Amino acid sequence: MNWRDLQAKLRATGYITDPDLAMAIVLMQRLKRPLLIEGEAGVGKTDVAKALAQALGADLIRLQCYEGLDANAAVYEWNYQRQLLAIKVWEGEDLSADEKEEHVFQEKFLLKRPLLDAITRTQPPVLLIDEIDRADEEFEAYLLEVLSDFQVSIPEMGTVAATSIPHVVLTSNSTRELSDALRRRCLYHWLDYPSEEKELAIVEARVPEAEAALAGQIVRFVQALRREDLEKKPGIAETLDWARALAGLGARRIDEDLDEMRQTLMCLLKTRNDRGQVTPEVVDRLVAKAV
Repeated sequence: MNWRDLQAKLRATGYITDPDLAMAIVLMQRLKRPLLIEGEAGVGKTDVAKALAQALGADLIRLQCYEGLDANAAVYEWNYQRQLLAIKVWEGEDLSADEKEEHVFQEKFLLKRPLLDAITRTQPPVLLIDEIDRADEEFEAYLLEVLSDFQVSIPEMGTVAATSIPHVVLTSNSTRELSDALRRRCLYHWLDYPSEEKELAIVEARVPEAEAALAGQIVRFVQALRREDLEKKPGIAETLDWARALAGLGARRIDEDLDEMRQTLMCLLKTRNDRGQVTPEVVDRLVAKAV
């Protein structure tokens, strides 16, 4: 599949992408390398993996990273309750301690977490490792080992090699600097806020109930709003929420009912300071630019 075909498949799912990202995904598949996508919160990084899974007809496996994430939560752990029940059942059996231990450390007692689950699927899934920058550096180092060889070492069972190589997408909001080793292992793409043309295409694809004039005004308003001095600039998800809200209220233009429109800005402004920053005068100025 070339990047144009992939771009068309992603568009069919409602995800509008540019040629650079489409090419990055194609190379990720061909080279079997993870793809690291960085960018501000809300630009659609997570949706890349969701749309790719839908476009490929593959399962999506998501590992949400956080501080303190360890192998038990990310790779595997043993089902201790089932193991204890099995040991009780075997108490009356004429088995040695080594034989009992061998029995309880079988795959049926193993709880597969996202990383192990992803590499043991028959058909390659899309593995989303979301917000890797929130995990500790120790886990990042462990992850690098897993992604380098696509295998997991389980002391009681040995090494589990990949049945298939998953399509791996890592996302980062750049809350901390990632290691050079991880960056070298991955292909890289920076995902920025969309251009006006691209954002309009996204709104038209995802919120078809919004009339063309309304969709254009919404996008121009949000594009101008992002240039204001805000703590949290609205992302694509906020644009879509606002478009759905206005369309659901039957609006045809954003200046049709300014009082009602101002009340819907809760979809875009997510902090108290930003709500205070965007005064009615600022709203009127942005509306004038948008209509």
